[in-house]
Amino acid sequence: EPPYTPKDFSCQTQDMKTITCTWRAGGETYLYGRNSLRYTLSETSSQKNNLCEGRCSKQCSCSWDRGQQRIWNVTVTMENILGKKSATDVFDVNHRMYPTAPFQVWGESTDTEITLHWNYRNNRIELFCQAEVVQPDGKAELHNSSNVASHHRRVTIHGLQPHTEYKARVRCGAAKHFWRWSEWSQPLPIRTMEGTPLGKLDIWREITPVLGGRNVTLFWKQTPSFQANGRIISYEVTWDKKGHGSKPERISVPSVYNSTRIFIDNYSYRIRIMAKNKVNFSLPSVLIISKATDNSRSIFSTEELKEGQVDGMDNGILISWEPRSLYDSYIIDWCNFPTLQPCDLQWKRFGLNTSSAVISSAAFVPGVRYKFRIYGSVTNRASLLEKKTGYFRELPPRLDPIVNEVDLTYNSVTLSWDYYFTNESEPGFIRGYHVYVSPIQGNCNLKGSKKHILPDESELCKYTIENPEEKRYTVEHLMSNTKYKVAVKAFTGGGETPIVNFRHIDTPYNSNMLYLVFLLLVVPTVVAAICHWKMKWVKECCCPVIPSPNKSKVLSFKEFKIGSEKVLKISDCTPDMLAMDSKAEVQKL
Repeated sequence: EPPYTPKDFSCQTQDMKTITCTWRAGGETYLYGRNSLRYTLSETSSQKNNLCEGRCSKQCSCSWDRGQQRIWNVTVTMENILGKKSATDVFDVNHRMYPTAPFQVWGESTDTEITLHWNYRNNRIELFCQAEVVQPDGKAELHNSSNVASHHRRVTIHGLQPHTEYKARVRCGAAKHFWRWSEWSQPLPIRTMEGTPLGKLDIWREITPVLGGRNVTLFWKQTPSFQANGRIISYEVTWDKKGHGSKPERISVPSVYNSTRIFIDNYSYRIRIMAKNKVNFSLPSVLIISKATDNSRSIFSTEELKEGQVDGMDNGILISWEPRSLYDSYIIDWCNFPTLQPCDLQWKRFGLNTSSAVISSAAFVPGVRYKFRIYGSVTNRASLLEKKTGYFRELPPRLDPIVNEVDLTYNSVTLSWDYYFTNESEPGFIRGYHVYVSPIQGNCNLKGSKKHILPDESELCKYTIENPEEKRYTVEHLMSNTKYKVAVKAFTGGGETPIVNFRHIDTPYNSNMLYLVFLLLVVPTVVAAICHWKMKWVKECCCPVIPSPNKSKVLSFKEFKIGSEKVLKISDCTPDMLAMDSKAEVQKL
């Protein structure tokens, strides 16, 4: 293919002595060897032909000595056997200054300023320079030099953080007729000096009553707003009795520690803690420890407060408390590892308008019970308000209840059990119990129960006791003379473990049914046998013979006989009363 028009053709100088032009060939011509692209640079205004020539197929450049000429009209021609293409650049060399990169960059610093210095090879050129300062977080800021004189090669950057490492580099451009920036210098790591620590430490305490006074364990940490402004070399702790004018006691704790323990008597004390670096101390953080009698709730009588239960969430444990207008802030403390002694006490502060918070920690694990104490604080004096306990996530109980008594009837079973593992070692709060019942043969469908399906698809009857203090339950509506299997499981907010062991029971016969059978079968049989044995006596008692009037002794006299019958005439006796029947009957008689 024929040549393409040269692209990005441009000329410039770095020292005002040599001019360099650069361009791109534009595209592939698929001609090689002696037929490949050739270039020719010529200058029109001075009639200087062929400033340079050669072969080039991609990125091309050409340099020559400018002499005293200031205005240039340079043409580059690309050609091969199929044709030629040209591009032209007309320029004033004074307007095409492209400085070399500064070198030998060095710096000076205070706690908040950095001053950069550098050298430049051509001291006759007035340059305008720019410094880039990269902060530790990667954010870059540009700062321009206020001086353009050739001998003022420095720039000062203000408003930096003390004891912080920055990276700086410099570039320059012509102060007059700016054309383009030079390349950046090599980056220079530079650190500001240390300064006075800014802000206060966040401090807390744990008080333990001992003989003759109290042991106070002090803790401290740097808040997000605290600026060490250097390397902390120690923490200074002072304490003195309030209102006694006594000389303060003082200890210095190495920076590798974030706690210390002191002993105080039962009076009220003021405690101050400051961070120290090579320059100065931070502002003191103050903590007031009340008298032992005044602070009885927070020191000696913590057991009077009933622990409330709190629930875990996906991102922590939700703690809520009743706000009090007396306090200007609240503190929650807890141990990330409750089983360690001493535990690593943690704390967090909240404003006066806060009444709930989610406590999060990477140390929280499922199945561990955490205890939280909520304090109200006013004028650096804290009082215990509430206690909470809960789990990040509850797990099923480790052990099953021990069933120690079974009372059986023909249609019910009463189970009683003990469960002693309700202390802090439990992986969850015991919420209640489940009682499972099923006949050995067949499925269960007892009245008042819910169906529970085991992994092997067998069915159980399930009863729920939601009161963890209730450890006795009666299952009714059983069948007599039947084999059953029963189990008792404790459950927490994390559920319960799978059912593995059953207890087997046999319901007895129904005694009421035997008595009914006795009444319906045995008694009638005995009565029938007796009746058969005393038939004559029974017959005389139950079915006596009706006497015949002809055999009556009343009619045994001869005068009462008429023919073969014995007749009693009415006239022969005196009736007590005489009643007349109907006249028709009388006529008939």
